[in-house]
Amino acid sequence: MSAYKLSNLIRARFPVIYITTFEEDRVTKYIKSVVTDVKQVKFAREVFTWTQTNGLYNTTTSKTVNDTACPCKMLEFIRRYEKDAVFIIYDFYVNFGPKNRTPDYNVIRKMRDIIPDLKLGAVRKTIFLVAPELLIPEALQKEITIFDFPLPTLKEVRNKFDGMLKQNTGVEASMSEDDKDRLCKAALGLTLQEAESAFALAMVNDGKIDIKDLPVILQEKVQVIKKTGILEFIQSDYSIKDIGGLDNLKNWLLKRNNSWSEQAKKYCIPAPKGVLVTGVPGCGKSLTAKAMSTIWQLPLLKLDFGKVFSGLVGSSEENMRRALATAEAVAPSILWIDEIEKGLSGLGSNGDSGVSSRIFGQFLTWMQEKEAPVFVIATANNISNLPPELLRKGRFDEIFFVDLPTLAERKEIFKLHLERRLKDKEVASEVAGMKNICTELAKMTEGFIGSEIEQVVISSLCDAFFESRPLKFEDLAKNIANTVPLSMTQREQILALRAWANVRAVSATKTANLKQYTKEINEDNVSTSRGGRTLDF
Repeated sequence: MSAYKLSNLIRARFPVIYITTFEEDRVTKYIKSVVTDVKQVKFAREVFTWTQTNGLYNTTTSKTVNDTACPCKMLEFIRRYEKDAVFIIYDFYVNFGPKNRTPDYNVIRKMRDIIPDLKLGAVRKTIFLVAPELLIPEALQKEITIFDFPLPTLKEVRNKFDGMLKQNTGVEASMSEDDKDRLCKAALGLTLQEAESAFALAMVNDGKIDIKDLPVILQEKVQVIKKTGILEFIQSDYSIKDIGGLDNLKNWLLKRNNSWSEQAKKYCIPAPKGVLVTGVPGCGKSLTAKAMSTIWQLPLLKLDFGKVFSGLVGSSEENMRRALATAEAVAPSILWIDEIEKGLSGLGSNGDSGVSSRIFGQFLTWMQEKEAPVFVIATANNISNLPPELLRKGRFDEIFFVDLPTLAERKEIFKLHLERRLKDKEVASEVAGMKNICTELAKMTEGFIGSEIEQVVISSLCDAFFESRPLKFEDLAKNIANTVPLSMTQREQILALRAWANVRAVSATKTANLKQYTKEINEDNVSTSRGGRTLDF
C-alpha cells in the first residue's frame, strides 16, 4: 500500500517529498524500486543521490556530477536538468536551521524558486528529502509532503536473517521454521541494520542461534527505548502467581494473551487497546502492570509524563510524538502509565499556555487511531482528576476497579509473602506447622490493603531478627494490632471511589470472593456494596 501511495504522489507531480528515517540504503532501494517500475509510475526516471560531501551522483549512469556539493548549485542543476528523474537528497534539513542553528535563507529561497518548474515543467522531476529527523521551515510547509516510510516488514527481516545464515555457514542454526519466524518477529520495530546487529550478536555468543537467543533480540529493543530519554524499559521478574487475588482482572489478561498472533487472525480478533486500572492505593495495580510483561512476554515501557514536558516551545509535543512512535516501533509492547491523573494535572489551567491540553489531545488521538499492537495499561488512584474524554468507550477496552482485598484475597496475599520470605527452616520453625495460619491472619486484617499486609510480615521478621529467634504468630498479631489501615485513614475517599466505580467500572475481584467480604467501611456500620460491577471474565 505504501508503494502505491508513493507512486501516486510521484505521478501527481508532488514536488518535494520528505521521508524521516535512519535507513538511507533501504529507503534509496525502496524509491528506486518504485520509480523504475513503469507499471506504477508510467514513466521510468533516472535516480540521483546527493550529499553535501560528495555532491550529486547519477545511480542510473554511475557518474558524479561535478561542482554540485553546494546546495544552491545542486538545486540549480535540478532546475536545468532535462530528463525525467528523482533526486534523493540526504540531510538537507541542516539548511533549515536545526536546534539553534540559523536557517540558510538563500537555500530556502532557491528551493522555492525551482518548485514551480517541478510542478508544471515539461520534464517530470521529484525531490526526496531523506533525514533522521523532521524539520520543515515555515516558508516551505505548503510545498513539502511528508511520507511515512515503514519499518522493515517480517518478510524483509526474515530475508535478512536467512541471508546471514547462508553467509555464516559455520553458525549452527537448529531451528524450526516457526522458531525462525518467532525470532524475526521479535526483531520487528528495529531497522534492518539494528536487526542485523542483534542477529550477529546472537550468533557470535556461542557459535549458534536458536530460540534461546530471543532475549538478545529484545535487548536491542531496549537500546532503542533508552535512546528516547522519555520512556523507561522495566525489567520485570514478577509473574501472575505473585498477584494475590484480582482473579477477574488476571483472567481478562490471560484470555487476551497472544491476541496479536497469526493464530488470533483466524478468529478475527483485534489486538486489545488497553485497560485502566483504578482503585484503592497499595492493592496491586502497579504489580499487575509489571506482571503483564512476564505473562505476555512483551517489553514493558513506562511513560513518565513529567519527562515529556519541556521548556522549549513545541518540544513537549515532539517528546510525546517520539515516545509514542518508539512504543509503536518496538511493538508488540506494553505501555504503562502509572498514576496517570498526576500527569494530566495541568489540564484546564492557563499556566502552561495550553501545552497540557495539546499533549493530552495528542495522546487521546493516538489511543483512538493506533494500529500497532501497543497495549496501554494506565493506573490511577484519584479518578476524580481524570477527564471524561479518557474514560469513554473506545479509549480503553475495560476499566477495572481494585478494591480492598476480600478475605480470600488477604489469605492468598499472606501466603505469598510468607512463602517468599520464610525460606530458612529455622526462621520458619515456629509457624511452619500451624494450621490455617493464613486464614486466621486474614480474619484479623479486615480492611488492610496488600502493601499493609506485606509490611506486617516484614515488621514481624524484623522483630524476630532483632531477638535472633524464629518468627512467631504473636509477632504477626502484634504488628497487625499496631497498624492503622488506610481503610480508616482514607475512609471517605474509598467510599467515594466505590460510589464512582459501582456504575463505571468492573470489579477486579471475581464475584465468588466478593460475597466473602463481611464488613464495610461506612459511616453508620451499614453494609454498602463494594465498588465495581460484578462481571466475571
